[in-house]
Amino acid sequence: MLSKNMEKALNDQIRIEAESSQVYLSMASWAEVKGLEGISLFMYKQSDEERMHMLKLVKYVNERGGQSAISALTEPKAVYDSFQKMFEDLYDHEIFVSKSINELVHVALQEKDYATHNFLQWYVAEQMEEEALARTILDKINLIGNDKSGLYLFDRDVQQITVESAAADPQP
Repeated sequence: MLSKNMEKALNDQIRIEAESSQVYLSMASWAEVKGLEGISLFMYKQSDEERMHMLKLVKYVNERGGQSAISALTEPKAVYDSFQKMFEDLYDHEIFVSKSINELVHVALQEKDYATHNFLQWYVAEQMEEEALARTILDKINLIGNDKSGLYLFDRDVQQITVESAAADPQP
């Protein structure tokens, strides 16, 4: 059984994961309109992944005797100055989500809710991967600078990351 404090914290994270899906979806749309097919496909996949993170939390809260809350979402940013700025925003967002997950783990330990603590370890590991991927992408972007041919190759490479990730991560 979840404590009311733990249930509230998990419901807050459900909203954050839903908003993360929307952030990626907005980025996908922006990239698609700009002709950045690879980046767009990458962002669409990430949006789907964030939605799955949200659904995993929804099911967990409900299965532990709580009531998941599906709340209103903050509208994500829709326009970016550049694809570089978009990926910087993405990295900052992933750091924000990591901090939120860490706070959830802290609440679980304070509540002595070891089942939830155990459940959240998947999210801790996932966020480490998300941050590392965003940092790697930013490093590549910094390497190409303002080189248009570099952007073309980068767009293709990001699409390949998507293809490789999809092949390595079978759908449930």
